[in-house]
Amino acid sequence: MIDINFFYDQLIQHNVCFFTGVPDSLLKDFCAYITDNTKEKDHIIAVNEGAAAALAAGYHLATGKIPLVYMQNSGIGNAVNPLLSLADGDVYKIPMLLLVGWRGEPDKKDEPQHIKQGKVTCSLFDTMGIPYLILSDNEKDTLEQLNICYAHLKKENTPFALIVKKDTFSRYLLSSKTTDEKSSLTRERAIEEIILASSQQEVFISTTGMASRELFELREKFNMDHDKDFLTVGSMGHASSLALSIALQKPNLSVTCIDGDGAALMHLGSMASIGERKPANLRHIVLNNEAHDSVGGQPTIAGKIDLCGIARSCGYKQIYFVKTKEELQIALGDDQKPLFIEVHICKGNRKNLGRPDKTPIENKNAFMNYIRKWS
Repeated sequence: MIDINFFYDQLIQHNVCFFTGVPDSLLKDFCAYITDNTKEKDHIIAVNEGAAAALAAGYHLATGKIPLVYMQNSGIGNAVNPLLSLADGDVYKIPMLLLVGWRGEPDKKDEPQHIKQGKVTCSLFDTMGIPYLILSDNEKDTLEQLNICYAHLKKENTPFALIVKKDTFSRYLLSSKTTDEKSSLTRERAIEEIILASSQQEVFISTTGMASRELFELREKFNMDHDKDFLTVGSMGHASSLALSIALQKPNLSVTCIDGDGAALMHLGSMASIGERKPANLRHIVLNNEAHDSVGGQPTIAGKIDLCGIARSCGYKQIYFVKTKEELQIALGDDQKPLFIEVHICKGNRKNLGRPDKTPIENKNAFMNYIRKWS
């Protein structure tokens, strides 16, 4: 296991002093250390991995130095465009060190949304022509790998990736506070209020992470069917676009999107599409704890921007910002749609929170069978 402080010191010694990316569960200790120990100007938690690659490129253009971009392997897709059309050796030749968490590593148990991504992670880098190493958990071997990495970065001036397996880094607990820990609503309590205030016919599109797991368990708690829920267990940031398309194709069916602040920020332009199309049967609810809660609690910028103002500018018909159960209940009673509700919640989840016992295919088939009868 690599000591976080040791790894960070090696980066600094090689003059890698700027960090950007999207937090990942396998990199949460590294991300937490960076958040706590790097100057604000030298660390930007990006809204998506493509933006992180662009931020890294801008840093190199301004300083001539090598930046580090961290991400989960599921985020490679977001980063492909700037990596190939900006940083590539056939274009601008911009060096950057990519630190990539390897979810879905072959022969290791993981969630279904990571299986294919895990299988193709290395081949994706092969296809892009980006050299990589699978980071050793032995510090002596790590030093040799970093020397290979830096030699490439300095000679070729193009990206190099270090792929990180589970439990490679030592533990580090984030000390920075990101939101009001005394918020009266947890995410699970907010979702409970939402489903109890909704009609029995309404369908839900829930974002990846804890929200989908909590929605599934709440259906179990109240002996409700799961066929009205589409659990977007992957594809972070795309739940609202899924919900929009379903709402437009099924105008007589009420549709609610349960989103997170990190997910909403990742593809913020989706709100513009909702506002432009104005579906009269769609609610977009963002549960905002100002953190990437499912992958270590690193902060988002959602506490520093006006999501409700953005929704208003995009053209949502009605907008609410709520902090309490009573305020949420009032907002849920509003029939003006498209409706945007930002719910301020606290971080964290139940320690005994389970996982859906339905496969993604079973979830999809049940959901499609239910909405098929709606026009």
